[in-house]
Amino acid sequence: MSEPRIRDDRPAGRLEAVAGGEVVGRIEYFVLDRPERALVPVHTVVEPAHEGKGIAGALARELYAIAGREHSAVAPLCSYVVQWAERHPDEAPAAGPELPAAAKEWLRAHPDRF
Repeated sequence: MSEPRIRDDRPAGRLEAVAGGEVVGRIEYFVLDRPERALVPVHTVVEPAHEGKGIAGALARELYAIAGREHSAVAPLCSYVVQWAERHPDEAPAAGPELPAAAKEWLRAHPDRF
């Protein structure tokens, strides 16, 4: 299998890794517009048959790259993305301290979203 292609399905709130025509991994996220613009990853999922191939890391890396291109922060609520960011501080700038709280507030106000 070749390297998965990463695609951003912004309307659905998913960053997807696609290989062989199927989605083999994804980060589910939303866009927060206050107090500043941020991408907020909530869940990272890799299909069991594709675990251990670096797909989750590739998704996290691309999420931060998208945020950089959009001049947005990333406020991770997903434990995998939090850990990935800690291991890659040069690629994952920390969000402002108010963003995680605002992201959690948004998530509480939209319980049906995730």
